[in-house]
Amino acid sequence: MANHKSALKKIRSDAAKRARNRYQHKTARTFIKRLRAMRDPQEAQELLKVVYSKLDRLARKNIIHWKKAANLKSKLTKFVASLSTSAAPAS
Repeated sequence: MANHKSALKKIRSDAAKRARNRYQHKTARTFIKRLRAMRDPQEAQELLKVVYSKLDRLARKNIIHWKKAANLKSKLTKFVASLSTSAAPAS
């Protein structure tokens, strides 16, 4: 156990930051799963903007690596684009 006041405060603040980071990470994963389950191109396009901002925020705060965020954004963009092409009416 810590012996100094500053060490006790550091333990408390680290626990609060960990809880916040876990919440944000879990929320982003939930939005990604929701996006991958979508079949409507317009709704997916709107949700993609939200997911982009969540991933950018996680990368900016070093909760996830910036290259992981870039890879996820790329894969999700390809997914939404494939929805648009498959939803186009056949002539």
